[in-house]
Amino acid sequence: MGSLTGRKIFGGKARAEALVSEEAISFFGGVDPDTGVVMEEGHPLQGLCVAGKVLAFPRGKGSTVGSYTLYRLKKNGKAPAAILTRACETIVAVGAIISEIPCLDRVDIQRIRTGTVVEADADRETVTFADRETEERGHEDV
Repeated sequence: MGSLTGRKIFGGKARAEALVSEEAISFFGGVDPDTGVVMEEGHPLQGLCVAGKVLAFPRGKGSTVGSYTLYRLKKNGKAPAAILTRACETIVAVGAIISEIPCLDRVDIQRIRTGTVVEADADRETVTFADRETEERGHEDV
């Protein structure tokens, strides 16, 4: 089991499978707000859905309309369960706040792997996770 700390951008708590990218994400034009699928050509997450995941990525990029895209994702039931970033810039911060998505930054996301079950507790500014092997054994340590 691993444990990390971060800085609260928007409070709340979520426990879900992680979806991790080492590349920045552009929500406007990069994520379909109706399906939650990453559609940015050549992005490592292209074709994968962010809905219900703890989405971890270094930072946002692109248009400020990305904040509203996060809001649309939330209204369509396709938003991430939580957002973890290394450096949360204004686009992602505003999007998380208006969409009421738990969000932490200053998180060492490279320690988290896609498929790992993660608990993001923005109010406590903590992130805990177990590897897949631990989950398969049935341990509920997270």
